[in-house]
Amino acid sequence: MTNETPAERNRSASLRRALAVLEHVRDHAGADLSLTRLAEAVGLPKSTVLRLTTPLLEAGLLVRDRRSGAYRLGPAALHLGQAYLARLDLRTVAAEESHRLMLEVSETVHLVVYDPPDVVYIDKVENATNVRMASRIGSRAPVYCTAVGKAILAWQPDHVVDDVVAAGMPPVTKYTITDGASLRAELGRIRQRGYSVDDRENEPEVRCVGAPIFNQANMVTSAISVSGLTSRITAARVRTLGPQVAEAALRISRKLGSTR
Repeated sequence: MTNETPAERNRSASLRRALAVLEHVRDHAGADLSLTRLAEAVGLPKSTVLRLTTPLLEAGLLVRDRRSGAYRLGPAALHLGQAYLARLDLRTVAAEESHRLMLEVSETVHLVVYDPPDVVYIDKVENATNVRMASRIGSRAPVYCTAVGKAILAWQPDHVVDDVVAAGMPPVTKYTITDGASLRAELGRIRQRGYSVDDRENEPEVRCVGAPIFNQANMVTSAISVSGLTSRITAARVRTLGPQVAEAALRISRKLGSTR
């Protein structure tokens, strides 16, 4: 039972619909989101979307192109993201080790946090001499097919892994692990060796090597990885990179207060 009045329920429903509109614009930043396309995508009438977006436009969370009428994220959305990242101590603590690791291995380094059912990239350190990775800060990726995601999952309770499997594991590439038994076996291997591998499971020509970051409570909610083309990160090189990434993750963990 709820004590909300009908008016309060209507406001709550409107807020949820407005957030759905905002999230769709966020997730399709490169698309030409006209009013018609946006309404079709969120399953609402154009008049409703127009009403819902008005306060978002006024707040600067959305802007609308004067010529095309297309919606995109506004500057207030950036300010929110910057405020969130500024308070995220992990990013600051990991910065030195991320740069150190990039220099050691000459590959792109990623830092992520777990936001079920995905991981969210919160920092990226690139080696300017190599091919740039398509990932970007703020983007999301499935937890079951990324090195960083599997590094986090390997230290989660069984019920968390069960939830991931139950939600479905659709293939992202032909190499993606798509069944629970194989995923659980892989997570066991990760715990034994201390690092994870994404062997073309999320991008067909990219390998990644990841390791878990433990917080002050010795829990894993974040991870670090190195990523590169398979021509550079060969299967043989993975065995060298794995301990290097794990050591960097351990140094970050200890700076966060982990006793591991």
